Amino acid sequence: MIRLSAITPSGQVHLGNYLGALRTWAHEGTDEDVYFISDLHAMTSSHNPQRLRSMTREQLAVLIASGIAPASVCVQSDLIRELGALNWVLECTCTYGEAARMIQFKEKSLGRESVRLSLLTYPVLMAADILLQGTAEVPVGEDQLQHVELARALARRFNHAYGDAFIVPTAVVPKVGARIKDLADPARKMDKSAQNSSGVVFVLDDPDLVRRKVRRAVSSTEGIANLTEILASCTGKEPEDYTSRFSDLKNVVAEAVVEELRPVRDRTLELLADPAELDRIREAGAERARERAQHRLNAALRLSGLS
Repeated sequence: MIRLSAITPSGQVHLGNYLGALRTWAHEGTDEDVYFISDLHAMTSSHNPQRLRSMTREQLAVLIASGIAPASVCVQSDLIRELGALNWVLECTCTYGEAARMIQFKEKSLGRESVRLSLLTYPVLMAADILLQGTAEVPVGEDQLQHVELARALARRFNHAYGDAFIVPTAVVPKVGARIKDLADPARKMDKSAQNSSGVVFVLDDPDLVRRKVRRAVSSTEGIANLTEILASCTGKEPEDYTSRFSDLKNVVAEAVVEELRPVRDRTLELLADPAELDRIREAGAERARERAQHRLNAALRLSGLS
């Protein structure tokens, strides 16, 4: 059974990404699963090409350094020919009404005079990501359930109209993991794209910078709860009551985070310093993803009359 998950290179990987997703992928994933960097999805709004390229490579290195099986990791754009072909077939299966009803499209386009067409159509590309790899389960948050339901609808519609080509995937909402909040504003979660990164701990932050960010965390009730959540996630133990000793809590959390991230940071920097090895891993992952996708794409093209 294949599971598929992705991370978008809209910014550096942060502590919340690692504790809430990447670490789980590494511990629970298998060689059959697919974990990819969704660089095509990062183009739905204005972007800097050089930064996109850099963030994609960095995220690839972080995924490998986190312990995810290299054979299961790939970069979305390395399959652009296969995805482009299937995306067109699925766009010809989807209706405008279905795409326009997507909640995220409504929210992200609200109040904007102009948005890229890809913001409307990227859920179809997401469906192509899922269906191309023969995905059975898609672990997603509540905000992505509608997109997986669209993939299910398109798979069923295509199979019914032309013949069986696709596995109909199932959305799986993972057990609630670490919910890491911004250290400076615990009312919101950590965000790769945050304009103010003073409360965001990035995986590649220098240990001293990590310590400074943690020690500057707000001392509200929410701030204390956030720090204890981080501590429990890093140590696997329920923390003691630090309510009256907030400075002690900050010091303990800072060291726990530094030690949790140290091996990931060190391995990531090693990979980024060895571009040939990172390229080899990337190409091997892309080749495996292509091989797994090819017969399914060929079937879809043949059944829809294109070959």
